[in-house]
Amino acid sequence: MSASTGSATGSTGSATGALAVGDVVAERTVQLTRESLVRYAGASGDFNPIHYRDDVAAAVGLPGVLAHGMLTMGLSVETLVPWLGDTGRIVEYGVRFTRPVVVDPETGAEVTIVAKVGAVEEGVARIDLTVSHGGTTVLGKAQVRIRVS
Repeated sequence: MSASTGSATGSTGSATGALAVGDVVAERTVQLTRESLVRYAGASGDFNPIHYRDDVAAAVGLPGVLAHGMLTMGLSVETLVPWLGDTGRIVEYGVRFTRPVVVDPETGAEVTIVAKVGAVEEGVARIDLTVSHGGTTVLGKAQVRIRVS
């Protein structure tokens, strides 16, 4: 995919150390372009024209071409991969799509993801993702439950 990504920061290695509620475990910024959307459409099979045609997006009342929700969701959870080390630790992942990511034809769209420990229980931690674009949260209740040892 041609999304430019900043490096994920936070703890590296694995999610086996002591976790405390409020710890930021990873964060990054992803630069989406219209090319990113076309590549994702090809990979996913989602060729809805609101994801690549300004005229169609405008005709249905959208503020512009939108990034695929599942693309945003995937990029968000991917932020945890360097920290987790093993994606098999992911037990559950869910989000609510609350605001669109409008991808400008020239400047694209910058999506920022911050992953913070929301809860720690016996053998499982909940990681809360704050996913924003243009200062607005675009995914609500974005939570990843992971196994910790």
